Amino acid sequence: MTVARSMTAATNVASKSTAPSTTSFVGAPRAFSSSAQSSAEFESPFGVNSLAKLTEEEEMLRESVRKFAEEVIQPRVEAMDEAEKMDKEIINGLFEQGLMGIETSEEHNGAGCSFTAAIIVIEELAKVDPSVSVLCDVHNTLVDTVLRKYASKELQDKYLPKLSTDMLGCFCLSEPASGSDAFAMKSSYKKNDDGSFTIDAQKMWITNSEDADFFILFAQGDPSKGYKGISAFAITRDMGVEIAKKEKKLGIKASSTCTVQFDGIQVPKENLIGEEGKGYKIAIEILNEGRVGIGAQMVGLAQGAFNKAIKYAYERKQFGKPVASFQGMQFQFAEAAMKIEAARTMVYNAARLKEEGRPFTKEAAMAKLYASEVAQSVSGSAIEWCGGMGFTRETGIEKYWRDSKIGAIYEGTSNIQRQTIAKLVEAEMGLKN
Repeated sequence: MTVARSMTAATNVASKSTAPSTTSFVGAPRAFSSSAQSSAEFESPFGVNSLAKLTEEEEMLRESVRKFAEEVIQPRVEAMDEAEKMDKEIINGLFEQGLMGIETSEEHNGAGCSFTAAIIVIEELAKVDPSVSVLCDVHNTLVDTVLRKYASKELQDKYLPKLSTDMLGCFCLSEPASGSDAFAMKSSYKKNDDGSFTIDAQKMWITNSEDADFFILFAQGDPSKGYKGISAFAITRDMGVEIAKKEKKLGIKASSTCTVQFDGIQVPKENLIGEEGKGYKIAIEILNEGRVGIGAQMVGLAQGAFNKAIKYAYERKQFGKPVASFQGMQFQFAEAAMKIEAARTMVYNAARLKEEGRPFTKEAAMAKLYASEVAQSVSGSAIEWCGGMGFTRETGIEKYWRDSKIGAIYEGTSNIQRQTIAKLVEAEMGLKN
């Protein structure tokens, strides 16, 4: 099923001035084709392609998601931000558009698309609302990917079809006393005589948790083994998961961030993800992919703020001409555009390296770090370009700046990224600190 057919549905709601229903979108076929295009079909006959070169499918996907974001999500952004709650219709719309199983195979109700396709979706959603973007990002790059890469076929067959169609997932690693030092976790599990597990855990800062029904949990089985005692589990809400305190945040307010309790949860032996004691390996490897996703979110955020502010600056007149026509302003626009393009290139480079099966840990850290800095810089400048209006909630521009701050914190703080980059550079140069 192709994106062109869903675009017809998108056009039908384009003229509505109030918040349109997602029905016209969600009732349509999936937003993009599940067929994959080989690299040979889009390679340049003159040599290596630029990183901006996308497959026809990826281009169609970008356009479809852009329409969905602008016509369905945009009218709800302010209300969701004020209520600090994600609209259920938006979550349903993401599933119905096929955006919650982007890399998941057709066999499991997914789209079977590339990692770069997922990055494109995250970027486009963030241009309109970074809260919706991170919901989609965590679900795709962390939750779905853990199951696809590490879970048994039985677990994949049981959960991936639901995660592609109607079951929201979250990734439970952080705790009150283990943030950057994630493997200092206190969450514990005990293996029972029948092979099942009893888990006692408290996880904190868990994205998507308020609306999630599926949880990937990391817990320590043998503290004497250190990080090698950590295992990963697939848990559903009906096993007795409790959602505790919901955080009140500066930004991405519609994205739920809660404390999650796993008190004496009984988990079947089949729900162990991968091998016992290999949870640390899963977490480390998967977070590299997640960081590319956050980089894409920050690029989209910066572009969204830039686009809104530029339009206002051309409409606003002072001294008889548009504010945007003054040279000092144009220099700032050029600087911001250059930074956004550089950040996007770093993100796409990391994504393509991952697809090629090449090392991308350093590039993922660089992309996440730089994109988060650009997002803060550009969204802050966007407020100033719009003057007093930029400082009010009416334009929605100040929201981009509030949302940008989390980019330097989650999925590895900026200093953790710098440390990772430095260590890998040292290794490449054969140096030891």
